[in-house]
Amino acid sequence: MNIYVGNLAFGTTEESLKQLFEQFGSVVSSRIIMDKMTGKSRGFAFIEMSNDAEADQAIEGLNGTELDGRALRVTKAEPRAERPARSFSPRGGDRGGRRF
Repeated sequence: MNIYVGNLAFGTTEESLKQLFEQFGSVVSSRIIMDKMTGKSRGFAFIEMSNDAEADQAIEGLNGTELDGRALRVTKAEPRAERPARSFSPRGGDRGGRRF
C-alpha cells in the first residue's frame, strides 16, 4: 500500500522517514518529492509498505505525530488523476501576418 505523508519539514530525510515507518512493519520504499527547479523538498513524501494491515496501523499511529518539529499528515495515497496531454501549439488568435 502507498501512504501519503504531508507537512514534512524541509530537513527531513528519506532515511528518517523509513525508520519512523519501520516501527509498524516492512517498508518497501521511502520517497520525498523534490522540486525540479530548486532540488529542495516540496514538503511531502510517499511510503510504500508491503502489507496493507501494517500500513493501516502506520497511518493510524503516525497521523498527527510530530517529526522534526512538524505535525505529520499521514493518509492512504490516492491514485494519480489522469491529466490531459499537454499541447505545445500556439493558442488561438492571429499571430501577426497580413493586414488588409
